[in-house]
Amino acid sequence: MPSTNPKTYDPTPARKVAFLGLGVMGFPMAGHLALAGHDVTVYNRNAAKAKAWTDEFKGHAAPTPREAAAGCELVFCCVGNDDDLRSVVLGESGGFAGMAKGAVFIDHTTASANVARELSGVAAGKGLQFVDAPVSGGQAGAQNGLLTVMCGGAAPAFEAARPVAMAYARAMTLLGASGAGQLAKMVNQVAIAGLVQGLSEAIAFGQRAGLDMEQVLEVIGKGAAQSWQMDNRGKTMIADQFEFGFAVDWMRKDLGLALTEAHRNGARLPVAALVDQFYADIQQMGGNRWDTSSLIRRLK
Repeated sequence: MPSTNPKTYDPTPARKVAFLGLGVMGFPMAGHLALAGHDVTVYNRNAAKAKAWTDEFKGHAAPTPREAAAGCELVFCCVGNDDDLRSVVLGESGGFAGMAKGAVFIDHTTASANVARELSGVAAGKGLQFVDAPVSGGQAGAQNGLLTVMCGGAAPAFEAARPVAMAYARAMTLLGASGAGQLAKMVNQVAIAGLVQGLSEAIAFGQRAGLDMEQVLEVIGKGAAQSWQMDNRGKTMIADQFEFGFAVDWMRKDLGLALTEAHRNGARLPVAALVDQFYADIQQMGGNRWDTSSLIRRLK
């Protein structure tokens, strides 16, 4: 598994776990669970991806979420959206159908707070536990096992999951009842949207002014303007490189969740709404899979 910062795993008793969804995040996250010594069974709707995972890591693949979850103490999940989540959780072949009473489902999908509350209620009715646990840190964070995990749910379920999930996390925090993790992820994405637009304008302005922007960022990065985006995306923005990182399509999905929630709760998100439209412009330019830092392309 590619890594620029090899993970050291804290000792924790080996658990029988499942991981549903092996996309750019789930594949390495499930890998860290296997490398930490856990007995991992994976499921992916594209069976070839599941086979690729078992070829790389010690573990098993199952043909349905239900079979993957059977006999597992903890079932982890990372899929695309609310509908994808329901499809792997509910129904006769869903993960909930295979879980024993008392088992914990940990959902790392960035989804709505409403679906988190919905599935938490369904889980409770089946004697299961549910934690909504979206992550921040992107593909690099997943590969390096350095994700930040924001959680909503009951404390006992969180405490059961945390020691195992730390295989791919550097921080995992319980922030409130069901839905709180998803709401915190929305806060995260709203903050990032404004930061990236501000950094884009700053770099484009400096370039128009004829400055050596790598030198400028080196200087201002030691002051109040410093941010993760500046440290990790500044140089690639200057170089007009965007074929990596967190895709614009995904960011628009996440901002859509935040804007919908804001409409419900009365919060005002004028900058987030504007930046969401700027990302729509990037999509029109063919940048659906470009990194979110590609906002600067609009300014050139």
